[in-house]
Amino acid sequence: MPASNEEFFLRYALDLARQGVGLTSPNPNVGAALVDDEGNVVGAGSHTYEGRKHAEVLAIEQAGEKARGSTLYINLEPCSHQGRTPPCANAVIGAGIRRVVACMPDPNPAVSGNGFKLLRAAGVTVATGILEEEARKLNEAFAKYITTGTPLIILKAAMTLDGKIAPPPADPGLPKPPGAGGSTGGWITSEAARTHVQQLRHENDAIMVGVGTVTTDDPLLTDRSGLPRRRPLLRVVVDSHLRLPLESRLVQTAQNDVLVLCSFAEESKKKKLRDHGIRVEQVPYASTDGRPDMRGVAKLLGELEITSVVVEGGAMINWAALASDVVDKVFLYYAPKILAGTGSVPFAAGPGFKRVSDAAYVKSFQIHRFGEDFAVEGYLRDPYGNH
Repeated sequence: MPASNEEFFLRYALDLARQGVGLTSPNPNVGAALVDDEGNVVGAGSHTYEGRKHAEVLAIEQAGEKARGSTLYINLEPCSHQGRTPPCANAVIGAGIRRVVACMPDPNPAVSGNGFKLLRAAGVTVATGILEEEARKLNEAFAKYITTGTPLIILKAAMTLDGKIAPPPADPGLPKPPGAGGSTGGWITSEAARTHVQQLRHENDAIMVGVGTVTTDDPLLTDRSGLPRRRPLLRVVVDSHLRLPLESRLVQTAQNDVLVLCSFAEESKKKKLRDHGIRVEQVPYASTDGRPDMRGVAKLLGELEITSVVVEGGAMINWAALASDVVDKVFLYYAPKILAGTGSVPFAAGPGFKRVSDAAYVKSFQIHRFGEDFAVEGYLRDPYGNH
């Protein structure tokens, strides 16, 4: 089949896989299409965690006898191990599928090429590597989680061109709408950029802020994309001494979807929060300043099967994440505005890196436009562990 047709059907498989965003975690997003010799799609499937069955099995069931002799297009290598379901490679072989075209191997060490080996040993032709970059990006959170046991950590911020995330603290008498994202109210970025932030939240398992963001802005920190998700967006607050106000919107709307991480806290404070349906966990603290250790935070979230976290608040937590070297990726939104002044809040507070050679280095970056605003998306490390 011409390369253009291969790419067409793999793009279709990727589109099917994207239907699972928000519905598959902690599993990967996988889409599969079965195509006969005439180029007709005879079966298709998109994996969801609750549906249990993997995408290729769903496609085989839909195709029935038409699966025999067909080509399977899939964004991820069919699994070769027994998990919640039997190995998909065996199902592909049993269905009589003649050829498999996959974008990439499975980053799961339990699979990692073994699925391809099983298929080839059974006489199935295997081709891989087409649209691999798109496929890798789609499942980068799964790759980080399945290989390290910790989530992909994305540092997100909205700022002015001169790197300010808020103006100086406001006069207490000035009105400030809740969740306005600035100490004097009002948004830095446009509605188009803020709409994309909701999409970013939807694509991830958790959102994390420092308690200062809650006391200053009183945000909800919810996924308002309107798209379905398997489990609620986990709202995480780093709060060393449990200063989280009980009257905050975060506490008042908690429905077993708020996690507060502390280092030092009285039991009475923990109980009050738990009485509001909030999970409170003690995590290790950084020896230098007493703030929760971000590596310990990442470890705990991984144990909760959180595959990805958006860090979305505050100059102090931004620096804590960077300083502890847990950030995998940044998504930084910029508005064509300049606040200036020493009193305005910088993107990251704290001592900062002492030398240019020590600075966090963003690689493989892309620029996105949102009206007059733009965003820089890039990586501090490869989620797949390659250097």
